[in-house]
Amino acid sequence: MLGLESQEHIHYAMPMRVMGYDYGVYKKQYDSNAQKYKTVEGMDEEEFLSGMRRTDKLTAVITVVVYYGEREWDRATTLHEMLSIPKKMIKFVNDYKILLVEARKNNLVLYNINNVDLFNLPELIPDRSIPRNEAREKAILYSEEHKPDKSVIMTVAGTTNSKIDYDAFEKEEGRMCTLFEKIARENEIEGIEKGIEKGIEKGIAKEIIEGGFAFGLSEKDILKRLQNKLNLSLKSAEEYLEIFGSQEV
Repeated sequence: MLGLESQEHIHYAMPMRVMGYDYGVYKKQYDSNAQKYKTVEGMDEEEFLSGMRRTDKLTAVITVVVYYGEREWDRATTLHEMLSIPKKMIKFVNDYKILLVEARKNNLVLYNINNVDLFNLPELIPDRSIPRNEAREKAILYSEEHKPDKSVIMTVAGTTNSKIDYDAFEKEEGRMCTLFEKIARENEIEGIEKGIEKGIEKGIAKEIIEGGFAFGLSEKDILKRLQNKLNLSLKSAEEYLEIFGSQEV
């Protein structure tokens, strides 16, 4: 049995998670198999107590973790790496490793062209390291040259958390430029929304600071109110106090 676990972010407990997934599948197989043996008929004592005959075998489970994040995976890939073990005890502690594939950095030999495109395209999607237009042009050029299957482009959209206008996508025959135009619109809307949220936050902070000074509150009390009302860090609260507190003075 082949299991696939897709990760957008690094998970520090991934070996333990995979171990749990694999155990769950084995346990389900074991329970299903044991249901056949409700009586001791035709079984010896050990087999009956085990819920398995000597000749019974379970199906092997392979779980592959595919990581699509921008950062290099720099955390545990084995259970041992998650544990604090004295060196002399390591050989007595069972280990469990994960099969990790980093979409942006791998040495896989891929023969299916759809898989090749699937692992190449995430290298080209817009990120903060290169200008959006440059990334967009590279991805569109790759798409025009290699003509990846629509299912691949849809998967790339999923890994970038991008919503797609399916009607437009179908009309354009699944062209990559349609996807990137959608991503660009989403980024612009997200930027506007963040700007509005920041403006509202500043307005409330200004009111809290001016009101606090008007009622004779100390700077310490005003900082506490800023942190509690706006869920700010102390540093952010101090920055607002420096801006609007100086205006009050």
